[in-house]
Amino acid sequence: MGWILGDKFNKVFPHKGSIRVLWETKWKFACEKSVYPFHDGNIQDFAPIFEHLIKRNINDALSDNYTKAFIPVAESLEQRASTALDNGDSQSASELLLRAAVVYRISRFPYVGPDDSNGLKRAAYDLQKKAYLAATSFWPARMQEHFIPFTHRSGTEGTHIPIYVRVPNTATLDRKVPCILILTGLDGYRPDNSQRTHEILKRGWGVVICEIPGTADSPADPADPASPDRLLDSILQYMASRPELDMSKIVIWGLSAGGFYAVRAAHTHSTRLAGCIAHGPGIHHFLDAEWLSRVEDHEYPFPIVSAWAKKYGYDDPDEFRQKAQEKFSLIRTGIVDQPSCRLLLLNGMDDGITPIEDCLALFTHGTSKEGRFYPGLPHMGYPDSLVAAYKWLDDVLGQNKCSHLPN
Repeated sequence: MGWILGDKFNKVFPHKGSIRVLWETKWKFACEKSVYPFHDGNIQDFAPIFEHLIKRNINDALSDNYTKAFIPVAESLEQRASTALDNGDSQSASELLLRAAVVYRISRFPYVGPDDSNGLKRAAYDLQKKAYLAATSFWPARMQEHFIPFTHRSGTEGTHIPIYVRVPNTATLDRKVPCILILTGLDGYRPDNSQRTHEILKRGWGVVICEIPGTADSPADPADPASPDRLLDSILQYMASRPELDMSKIVIWGLSAGGFYAVRAAHTHSTRLAGCIAHGPGIHHFLDAEWLSRVEDHEYPFPIVSAWAKKYGYDDPDEFRQKAQEKFSLIRTGIVDQPSCRLLLLNGMDDGITPIEDCLALFTHGTSKEGRFYPGLPHMGYPDSLVAAYKWLDDVLGQNKCSHLPN
């Protein structure tokens, strides 16, 4: 197949296998600008960590030695936060805890799965959640964790769904608010969406954050293509029980691997949603054997196929390469030929993780779609795609800014 990615399809990106190159050419800049995946981070925290990793030639992010390099820095930030709180400085405590949470986040890259009950990366993720919720407890509209019933569960699936919920303090039964349901990705989980929730609440809307099947704390069966439908049924049932949420104005925003589920939801739950954003989605071609044969060489910072395999319920990456497209493709299974709600597709044209062909294919199936694609930009099309996302949400839900919320 002739991929739109062109010559870059066969290119091995220079950071592959090298923490030094990854830091010096990509992550250092992202950390300085506090952008993905370093939102809320601080270069002062990460520079010595990566100096340590580079000096000791630790290049395998799957190793405990990689994760161990981050833990002392995160613990020191938590201790400083405790001191600040003892001195009555809750703002500084919150900022330090957010920084600790980001350090824990990078330490548990690239993947934590529901079956990873032990191990250092699972421990780091649990510490990240603890630090993050402590940090957000000082926000004017705090982030709250709920464990809601998985009422539509099947078989051996877990009994409860962990979600984060944040709503404006002004939301009441008499003043219901629209709500964005964020579906997270392969490596970005519930505590990794501060900036999005700030922007959403500034518009007077609520937000619910949920992890997708096969990742983090999700109870849904990753091997069952229908499990996300049951997951969504259960979450929407819970949201309908919240009297301050306007169930006629619910939008799903799926991020990266979560974009797959946003596309699916736009078709399986079209009458219950005002719209969906699929941000960097794969739907069919990303599971193509030829694509998977080269995706390890592209912009993702670490090996990805083994994580993708686990995320879709495969222990063997080779079996994943051979069978996943037939089982999960939203084209092969006919999902995208059903009617859909409004669906916005966003991505960079140079995406080397989920090919832009997946977005373009949707324009020849089912209901008409909307899309904005960015030449020269990689996976997700950051930062330009965020502008388009918020503009579209304003159009779908209406904008009602709340001045009392943080920037």
